[in-house]
Amino acid sequence: MSLFPLFLVSILFPAVQAKQLTKCALSHELRDLAGYRNVTLPEWTCIIFHVSGYDTQAKVKNNKNTEYGLFQISDKDFCASSRNVQSKSICGISCDKLLDDDLTDDIMCAKKILDIKGIDHWLAHKPLCSDRLEQWHCEAP
Repeated sequence: MSLFPLFLVSILFPAVQAKQLTKCALSHELRDLAGYRNVTLPEWTCIIFHVSGYDTQAKVKNNKNTEYGLFQISDKDFCASSRNVQSKSICGISCDKLLDDDLTDDIMCAKKILDIKGIDHWLAHKPLCSDRLEQWHCEAP
């Protein structure tokens, strides 16, 4: 049996690639979060760098839970996952939706987390992203 047909399929239907954002591209994508609950874009840029490395498909197991996407949103409380059937799914979204390149639902959920838990829910904020944010600024495109 020839591997040629399999090779053709792999070229025609490539695997879904993670969107690896740059600092400035991320800042542009997150403009709807600017100033929400007094959190600046440089703070978000810093937090997301530290939690997901700007990778839209970042998925990290954390004890019995898994965290998804740019914001590393947990299936314990905020998104629905088949791996965690006891999830509260406060954001009312499938965790898998947090792994695509459409950040609309990620931002909506991040806002809910801010409303409920505040910015310090993201553990990187206080020690790494609450002051001296010059390096996280980006010029408007």
